[in-house]
Amino acid sequence: MPLLAGISLLLQIILAIHVAKTGRNLYWIMIIVMLPLIGGVAYLVVEVLPELRNNPSARRTVRAVADRINPERRRQQIADQLALNNSLENRSALARESLQLGDFVNAERLFRECLTGPYQTDPTFMLGLAEAQAEQAKFAEARQVLEALIAANPDYQSHDGHLLYARCLEALGEYPAALKEFAVLASSYPGEEGRLRYAKLLAQQGRPADALAVVQDMRTRAKRAPAYYRKKEAEWLEAAETLARQIGAEAAR
Repeated sequence: MPLLAGISLLLQIILAIHVAKTGRNLYWIMIIVMLPLIGGVAYLVVEVLPELRNNPSARRTVRAVADRINPERRRQQIADQLALNNSLENRSALARESLQLGDFVNAERLFRECLTGPYQTDPTFMLGLAEAQAEQAKFAEARQVLEALIAANPDYQSHDGHLLYARCLEALGEYPAALKEFAVLASSYPGEEGRLRYAKLLAQQGRPADALAVVQDMRTRAKRAPAYYRKKEAEWLEAAETLARQIGAEAAR
């Protein structure tokens, strides 16, 4: 019992520190202290797990750890299930897992197999197919799939799909169209990646002042945002500062 009590107290301290450092509402500390087990679980479920799901960096970290332990275990399990039951659910699960593991060739094939019958214009499968194609630098094909997605599903909305479409336009050299899409993403994308990519393309197209204005907007947003948001978006915020330094160095030449 003393050992379990010690472990419980240590976990409470760790979670309370996490609450304070990430800028979350301090009432969580009271809940964690007053309800040691239930409060801690509630905090993890309500606050921490959604962040891991929505944070690309966190997802990459979790996948990297899992991949080091056994990168193929989860995919093999799904493949075994698919061999026993060639259902759409199993096929799409294997497609998503292949996409996450970086097996983009098989992900593309599996998503194509999902796009049949009543699901031939399913937006989630079409978006998965476009992602797999873009990761193979098949930007023209990915763009075509995304445009077909919108034509077949005009009410479907996806921030990630919109960002992928803008990236395809940029990769294909259609810079005016890409800038137009990134300009929309700069005010609508739930994170800093859309703004960072917009600023980089502006700088690339000889518009350093406009690029710096976007970077300044990112700084202002980050300053007003809670600490956990700045941590979640650190990759893009740091890249913005690097871009600003590059623009400054080029202007000083």
